[in-house]
Amino acid sequence: MSNFLALRETNSIVKSKSIYALIEDFIRSQDVKTSSKETYRKSLKQFLLYSTERNLQDPTREDILNYKTYLLNDKKLSPTTVTSYLVAVRKFFEWVESEKLYPNIAKSIKGAKRPKGFRKDVLTVAQIKDVLSNIDRSDLEGKRDYALINLLVRTGLRTIEIQRALIEDLRQEGGEAVLFIQGKGRDLKDDFVLLTNETLKPIREYLKERGKVGEKDPLFSSHSNKNKGKGLTTRSIRRIVKERLKEIGIDDRRLSAHSLRHTAITLSLLGGATLQEAQTLARHSDINTTLIYAQNISRVNNAPERKIDNMLN
Repeated sequence: MSNFLALRETNSIVKSKSIYALIEDFIRSQDVKTSSKETYRKSLKQFLLYSTERNLQDPTREDILNYKTYLLNDKKLSPTTVTSYLVAVRKFFEWVESEKLYPNIAKSIKGAKRPKGFRKDVLTVAQIKDVLSNIDRSDLEGKRDYALINLLVRTGLRTIEIQRALIEDLRQEGGEAVLFIQGKGRDLKDDFVLLTNETLKPIREYLKERGKVGEKDPLFSSHSNKNKGKGLTTRSIRRIVKERLKEIGIDDRRLSAHSLRHTAITLSLLGGATLQEAQTLARHSDINTTLIYAQNISRVNNAPERKIDNMLN
């Protein structure tokens, strides 16, 4: 069998195919979303670059493990990103083995261990009130940013769910206002969040200020000259939140748009929601993920460090 970087085979089906062409064949064979295919392509490009620089003619399982170490220690990528890269490598080698081109040297290679807890912190109630009250709602962008941040912190939506939201997704369910959403990893808008009056009113004020809009228009749009009317990207949403936090003196990499999701879930539990109710809000497939929030709350509220203080005092 030829070496990995060349991956030539006498079989007429794959004759003269380069590794790059085979990667494209692999990607086309995957029954996943376009975004996932792009992730595979990006991840495998990184692995090919690593292999080429080290002239890995016949990579082994040990080389895959060294690649994992390289991503973590040299590239200093997050455990989540490293795991994503390794998933693509594992799937690719599964496929080339099924095509009888090269052995699956990545079989059972584990992803990077994620740190315990969450990578983003939770805002306090005072900080939430501060950031919202500081937004000047006299202009269109102010009304948009207020409605956006208020929605995030009251519903725990992800930025991708905000990006996908259209005006027609504002609906009624059981006599209550709701926003139907396309959740993470979902193909349809088959879930919803409840919009209380405190959540819905700022959205209505923002839409009224926008003027004439259609049902298919994005719920939150850009108002810059360059992208006017286009839906906000996840990057734009993150930027808006960071800028509004900076305006009240919060410039912390651990406090971001995703922090608002953590904040919403935490506040629901502090407000008396059951674990199952918080799971519904967060749309966690595994209740153990929701349990982490409850454990963090319990850890702080029942901290044994305070008991030590009481004994020493």
